[in-house]
Amino acid sequence: MISCKEDRKLPILGERDVVKKTVDGKEVVDTVFNAIPAFTFVNQEGDTVSEKIVEGKIYVADFFFTTCPTICPVMKRQMVKVYNQYKGNPDVMILSHSIDPDHDTPQVLKKFATDLGISGDQWQFLTGEKEKIYEIGQKKYLSTAKEDKTADGGYIHSGAFILVDKEKHIRGMYDGTTEEGTQKLIADIKTLLEEYKQ
Repeated sequence: MISCKEDRKLPILGERDVVKKTVDGKEVVDTVFNAIPAFTFVNQEGDTVSEKIVEGKIYVADFFFTTCPTICPVMKRQMVKVYNQYKGNPDVMILSHSIDPDHDTPQVLKKFATDLGISGDQWQFLTGEKEKIYEIGQKKYLSTAKEDKTADGGYIHSGAFILVDKEKHIRGMYDGTTEEGTQKLIADIKTLLEEYKQ
């Protein structure tokens, strides 16, 4: 019997390096995909968290700030849909990085999370050193995240939701300001979870 179900896999996005190595006496060429590196930030509870918090999980990352007058409120309404869809799933997390750490203290982030109806530790709101947040956002998550005095609110950032797999590879980028982008992310999280069951 032929199955009509195709095993769909999500692509791996971002930079990759080609390395040569010797396997069984033969030189082979392998592709090594760049991964999200180790990090240390502070969450809405005031706890220091590292990349270990997402060990063995897939997660969605984004960048925002609580006083954002433009796209952030829309993005957070959309991310709440993702949160509600996977709430309680131990294999899925969300990491929202504030790009305004001077204002967005853990206390501010805690109130922001509470106002969104978020509880527990599945959705982490992170703050930390401005340079480290900008660097990981722009160089590793491939997302715009920086200070810009000419922009509304003083910062510019992308509206992207970034899907990251258990090996810390980026597997998808979605427009977090649209219903279409959010629904595609919700569907692709399911696809990625299925990939790990095979």
